Amino acid sequence: MPLPSTLWHCFLTMNVYWLEQFEANVPRELKWLGERELVQVSGMRFAKRRSDWLLGRWTAKHAVAACLRLPADLRSLAEVDLRPATSGAPEVFLANQPAPVSISLSHRNGTAACAVAPSGGALGCDLEAVEPHSDVFVEDYFTDEERKLVARATSADRPLVLTLLWSAKESALKALRAGLRLDTRSVSVCPVFSPQSHDEGRQCNINRQTLSVQTPDSLSLWRRLHVSCADGQGFHGWWQHSDGLVRSMVSQPASLPPLLLRRRIQPNNE
Repeated sequence: MPLPSTLWHCFLTMNVYWLEQFEANVPRELKWLGERELVQVSGMRFAKRRSDWLLGRWTAKHAVAACLRLPADLRSLAEVDLRPATSGAPEVFLANQPAPVSISLSHRNGTAACAVAPSGGALGCDLEAVEPHSDVFVEDYFTDEERKLVARATSADRPLVLTLLWSAKESALKALRAGLRLDTRSVSVCPVFSPQSHDEGRQCNINRQTLSVQTPDSLSLWRRLHVSCADGQGFHGWWQHSDGLVRSMVSQPASLPPLLLRRRIQPNNE
């Protein structure tokens, strides 16, 4: 059962930052990649995989640079090293040492998102395009409670509800560092459909100018969600829908609504 609104704030203990980028933002020259990354990308045969990989790396490096107040020129971005953990989740290294942040990445339809939070917690994010799914898809991948929620949705709302539930599952499975190796029915999503106020999203101690945090806009209207896991764990999180995409993020400990970052442009950056 989701926490009542009056109790939720007792568990809000950290900030999560969010940056989105598009394929057009990625420069053709690859001076912003480290040596390890250059070797990796050179072995990618398929153009789409290469494009998605570069977009995700570009987005993550800029998000980390913004959060840690690092230079964002191409040479400096090459020093932000993303390595896969044994689970496959990305980890950030600076000067060959673990950086004090956790990240989660997702991309869809030429858009990439990176969520960044202090290290030590669990974090997962996901982007999904709103699209219809079959009844077989619902039966195969959703819990009883989720299927009841889908059944109550109108025909017009059904694609959004399904996409939201799937996206939040993906976020939770990333936070568990398991991905789709786990049964998607081992996590159950309970979303809230009323929008979050801007004022609550600003209840945090940050320097907006230093971190290049955006002023509130349509992407700032995050709504709460909760994920219950079969092993007894749980995640609080947030979701948002605009431009045909559903965005979701979960964390442990819980967070305030994600703070949107601007990519920090420096002279002669591109």
